[in-house]
Amino acid sequence: MSDRPLLGCIADDFTGATDLANNLVREGMRTLQTIGVPEGGLDEPADAIVVALKSRTIPAAEAVAQSLQALHWLRERGVRQVYFKVCSTFDSTPQGNIGPVTEALLDALGSDFTIACPAFPANQRSVFRGHLFVGDLLLSDSGMRHHPLTPMTDANLVRVLQAQTRRRVGLVPWEVVARGPAAIRERFEAMRAQGIGIAIVDAIADEDLRRIGPALDGMPLVTAGSGIAIGLPQNWRARGLLGEAGGADTLPPATGARAIVSGSCSVATNAQVRDFLARGGTACAIDPLALAQGRDLAAEALATLVPRLGERPVLAYATAEPQQVLAVQQQLGVERAGALVEQALARIAAGLVESGVRQLIVAGGETSGAVVQALGVRQLAIGPQIDPGVPWTAARTPRAGGDWLHLALKSGNFGGTDFFSDAFDRLCS
Repeated sequence: MSDRPLLGCIADDFTGATDLANNLVREGMRTLQTIGVPEGGLDEPADAIVVALKSRTIPAAEAVAQSLQALHWLRERGVRQVYFKVCSTFDSTPQGNIGPVTEALLDALGSDFTIACPAFPANQRSVFRGHLFVGDLLLSDSGMRHHPLTPMTDANLVRVLQAQTRRRVGLVPWEVVARGPAAIRERFEAMRAQGIGIAIVDAIADEDLRRIGPALDGMPLVTAGSGIAIGLPQNWRARGLLGEAGGADTLPPATGARAIVSGSCSVATNAQVRDFLARGGTACAIDPLALAQGRDLAAEALATLVPRLGERPVLAYATAEPQQVLAVQQQLGVERAGALVEQALARIAAGLVESGVRQLIVAGGETSGAVVQALGVRQLAIGPQIDPGVPWTAARTPRAGGDWLHLALKSGNFGGTDFFSDAFDRLCS
């Protein structure tokens, strides 16, 4: 067993960080997630550290600077491999930030080659012939084409990433992956000899991820979604640096009231909000146009929700259909609309925790970032999985008066229709 962290991860948003941490914990790695780059050390020992940044949609130069700061901190902790975690739908603008951050990390590590693989078949994300599929749909035909910040209209990942980087981007096709780790490594070496610096790697089943994992042994930088993580722990286990899987997901018992804060406008989260409302749950909708007019909807929501805290969860949401989102953005602008909603939901979450909520679900990457910052959460212990890609976590925060706060930070696209009810049942079971 190693007495230092083995894997150091840099995630470009908060829900993506918990998604990655969830997979590592399920494979037997004690994992700690930090919110931003810590000023000091770790609260608990860990086999893997995931530094959660909010860098997916900020200017590329800022994303690079934050990522390099995280890399410096992780290397000071002695990590043996670095993992740049990107979204499983490869969310990015034509300028980045996946390409620019990957390049900067490669340069800082003195490396000339990495992969880029967002595949997570268990969560309906697969890559074939270099094209990303969401379920049975090409990424460009999925709900991601309407994403308010990073609309994804091209499913060809080689083409998407090549537009963001100076390095040549190539493809490891599924036929090579299916032949196993030795064939994958051989392909990597051939690509490097051709001057290719980043390889998109096909994967259509979790077995493919476990084949890819051994081929990444010793690679300084891995760029991927969370799925690739299931294939990495076996490398350290084979060297005797990691114990057998089991017991890495234990959290303290859950107490207190339950609440949900949802800022995601994804297809999945829209369905989850509709399901909550159909079950008769208490909810408050947050209207960005009303916020822009000066209404204090955070205070109004707290006045409605706090008295209803008790046996059933309550919900504050800005989730809306794509046409509504577009109409708001046309009036307010994308950045202002997003900022208004994030600030309001973060205030609501903080007020709910101060009023006794100790089990909190947050839907949406940007919303999760705003909420954990408002709560003053600095480190998260990673617990059991709710749905693929979404674990429960536990944290200490002054807002909870010294109690443990259980948090589920859900990517907008993840989870079944009944996620909001199922999640609390799983925590208390």
